[in-house]
Amino acid sequence: MDWDQLELNPRITTAVRRAKLQSVREVLCVSGPDLQRLTGLSHSDVQQLLTAAATVCRRHGPIPALLLHRGESGVALSVGCPVLDELLRGGLSVVGVTELSGESGAGKTQLALQLCLSVQYPTQHGGLNSGAVYICTEDLFPVRRLQQLIGQQHVLRSDVCPSLISRLQFSDHIYIEHAADVESLQVCVSRRVPLLLARRVVRLVVVDSVAALFRSEFQAADWLERNRQLLTFSSTLHHLSQEFTTPVLCINQVSDVFSSSDDSLGPLSSSVSPALGLAWANQVMVRLMMRRLLGTVARGDQCSACRRLEVVFAPHLARDGRDAGVWREGVRGIPL
Repeated sequence: MDWDQLELNPRITTAVRRAKLQSVREVLCVSGPDLQRLTGLSHSDVQQLLTAAATVCRRHGPIPALLLHRGESGVALSVGCPVLDELLRGGLSVVGVTELSGESGAGKTQLALQLCLSVQYPTQHGGLNSGAVYICTEDLFPVRRLQQLIGQQHVLRSDVCPSLISRLQFSDHIYIEHAADVESLQVCVSRRVPLLLARRVVRLVVVDSVAALFRSEFQAADWLERNRQLLTFSSTLHHLSQEFTTPVLCINQVSDVFSSSDDSLGPLSSSVSPALGLAWANQVMVRLMMRRLLGTVARGDQCSACRRLEVVFAPHLARDGRDAGVWREGVRGIPL
């Protein structure tokens, strides 16, 4: 494919040709820092190049496996906080299912709402230039908190020009769905969500939460049918993510851990483990956990219970964590 067919600044395409990169797929298999070194482009130019290349690749065939390792390709959805982005090597993977688990009040929904706003920023500010679809299976969508976060974007995103923030109509680009049972959830992700993705009005899918319906509708004796439905659901999510180069975030509940043995699929420093067991754990590419710690942190006139975001497993991330607080403007990591 001719590089002129990509909607890029001619300066970027000239640099790519000079670096003798022959194809879109070759670009996607080179790390962000290496692309900067080879082409002499800035970080923001490389982000634009990778986004354009991923879009073209999506239209013309399967995405290279290396793109799944977002940390090596440089394509990511920023959390909107440098401390947490550093933990996640840029943010949420743009291809694959990411699970965020934790107890009630840990801050999972707060972080999901923050990502629904972050996705709407241009790529040079860590966004994907698009909206989000938010699927609720438990509670009503937290409209008030969303409006508060929107009003505080100039505080959270001080790295972005205020005039740009004022132009973004955040609430107009978040599409809310409610699913009351597993069947309606399957219909939502297999029929309605693909329409939004195909029209390019969204580039983030959030399910809050994946465990609520699968826990309530199936008894212990129905484990085989539950697992079958769970695999069908996860397969649909993976297909959507890969076909549309779209991050999928699934919020999950937790269960008490009664064994003291080490479990590589659960957090090292918690007495709870993500719900739905191995059947679900094997379907997610990245598993994150948020915990509410003892003690509080203060900043200015605000005080927050201390939280911790941990990487439980991921193919491209170290098993590590960062402390954070939930403030009026959103979730912010505490610098080390």
